[in-house]
Amino acid sequence: MAGQRYFVLLAALIVGLTGLTGCQGEHQKKVAARDLAPVQVRVVTVARQELPSQIELVGTVVPVNRAAIAAKVTGTIDKMPVVLGSRVKKGELLVQISAEEISAKVIQAQAQLAQAKRNLDREEKLLKKNAATSENVKSLRDMYRVAKAVYDEARAMLGYTTITAPFAGQVTRKLANVGDLATPGTPLLEMENNRQLQVVTAVPEGLVMRIKAGDHLAVSIPAAKLVLTGTVAEIAPAADPLSRTSAVKINIAETANLRSGQFARVALPGKTASNIFVPPSAIITFGQMNKIFVAINGKAHLRLVRTGIHQDGKIEILSGLNPGDRVIVDNNKLLIDGQPLTITP
Repeated sequence: MAGQRYFVLLAALIVGLTGLTGCQGEHQKKVAARDLAPVQVRVVTVARQELPSQIELVGTVVPVNRAAIAAKVTGTIDKMPVVLGSRVKKGELLVQISAEEISAKVIQAQAQLAQAKRNLDREEKLLKKNAATSENVKSLRDMYRVAKAVYDEARAMLGYTTITAPFAGQVTRKLANVGDLATPGTPLLEMENNRQLQVVTAVPEGLVMRIKAGDHLAVSIPAAKLVLTGTVAEIAPAADPLSRTSAVKINIAETANLRSGQFARVALPGKTASNIFVPPSAIITFGQMNKIFVAINGKAHLRLVRTGIHQDGKIEILSGLNPGDRVIVDNNKLLIDGQPLTITP
């Protein structure tokens, strides 16, 4: 029994001595920080900065003018003086279709028009001599107008056998060759004007109200290593009920490296946030944590902080600092919490 009591007293004595030693260590540490020589530092008073956020959308480079060239009449392709990649001027021949039956109809309509003209001229002369009736002349005039309409229609059909470029551009697809049968509505060529390009993107319905025609947006094309400023040209008035987005077309300047079909990114302005930024030299990395020293009443005080984005040579502080704090930005790597400071103006 006496031995057990002796053991309890010994354990209590050890605990008491351990606590006393810990207290003395903490006291010595504080005394050591207070008694250290002042360190000369520079400080920066931090304040909140407005940070305009951006929302990035994907888009595609497309030409402003693009056309699928198709025939309006049936016939055999007689000429196609263009190849894939050919550059053509507006009005230049693309396809010549051989349609002999249309040519024959033109000749027939022309002969009927000439006959109707002769009959009308003869009756008008007889009417002046009172040898014909006005009703007969009127009937011949109607017949002449019908013959003229038939002739004009036949000539128009004949004109459809010659297909020319609707605008200056480049042939991007060639779907037929000489000798093939051209039929109405079947594309023969595709062409586009790659000197006038746009970026088409789908903007969510919650963001489309923030932009309007004429706005300038940042556009980047990674494949061409280009960053451009585009102008909003068109905004779809209705949203797609499936994707809940509206199509927006953005005009971009002509650049040699641009090609239609390239991937693009469009930056839309988002909500403006207010954040605190500090120079990188103010942050001390400690394992997986970041710490900053602030000057309060001539002494260094440690703060653990959470960092955010890097922008314009500064680092965003998400937590750990308040506006008005005086942050130490140099000679801070070996500082101790509570150490005296000499602040350089």
